Amino acid sequence: MKRIVTRTLPSGESSKVQPYHISMKGLEKAILCRDDEDYDVMVKYIAVCAHRENVIVIIYTVVSNHAHVAVLAKSFQEACDYAEELKRVYAQWIQIKYREKRLLRDCDVQAILLDNDWYVRNALAYIPRNANDNGCSIDSYRWSGYRAMFADNKTRGLPVCKFTRREQDRIMHSREVLKDVSWEVDGYGELIPESFCDTEYLEQVFNNDQAFWLKTIGGVNQAEMEESLVEAPRRMIPDSEFYKVLADIVDRWFKADISQLSLEKKLRVLPYIWRTRKTTVNQLARVLGISREEVKRALKAV
Repeated sequence: MKRIVTRTLPSGESSKVQPYHISMKGLEKAILCRDDEDYDVMVKYIAVCAHRENVIVIIYTVVSNHAHVAVLAKSFQEACDYAEELKRVYAQWIQIKYREKRLLRDCDVQAILLDNDWYVRNALAYIPRNANDNGCSIDSYRWSGYRAMFADNKTRGLPVCKFTRREQDRIMHSREVLKDVSWEVDGYGELIPESFCDTEYLEQVFNNDQAFWLKTIGGVNQAEMEESLVEAPRRMIPDSEFYKVLADIVDRWFKADISQLSLEKKLRVLPYIWRTRKTTVNQLARVLGISREEVKRALKAV
């Protein structure tokens, strides 16, 4: 499979991009989506914010208190910018509709680079399985990009680019200029996922084999992926556990033990750990066996 690919971005620029997993989670009792209108708005904001932040959506699933999106982006920072923008605009929707201001504070977003083939395949299979959290079957769930994948007959609808400004504001809930998009909505005004998801990327990840895709969905370890993609980046862990996490990443990246790494390789992996795990400069220095000053210099350079 090709993990890093070249794509034409919403800006019109052609660039190499790689996959990131975005999780948006309501903390404690915060509910993100309370009715069908909220779900519809969240899906549309997933597309609108991707257009605004110059990333490409691969697949998504939205449930009551969390959402998952896989995107193709040029850099980790651009993936983070997309996640934060999605959180910001959806929080505005909740504030306007329900007169509640706390969602921005009670919602957390995280972006993680999917840095090897195993993570890409399992993350893309894990995302649609979250429909089960709303007690729904994966293949019939409305608020997911699952049905866009391996579709024999692409659904046709009304092109968003042909909307008047008033129609766009009403249907898309956004004042973003969308004259250059190929998106379409169905007869209910819902965004058709195959019109804005990069189905080609997902399908090539699974060797253009639908049976392989379905088998991976059926076999994915939901608890393991939840821990890796959602919970672990939000939780500080002791040095002993952190060392195991780091050892696994070092093995994937360099096929080596941490003790065998040169300083140059330690400094290469350090920013990735900083971005994807809740940690501190002191903990990174201890576990990697380098000075705090070297950690600070490496983080300052990225």
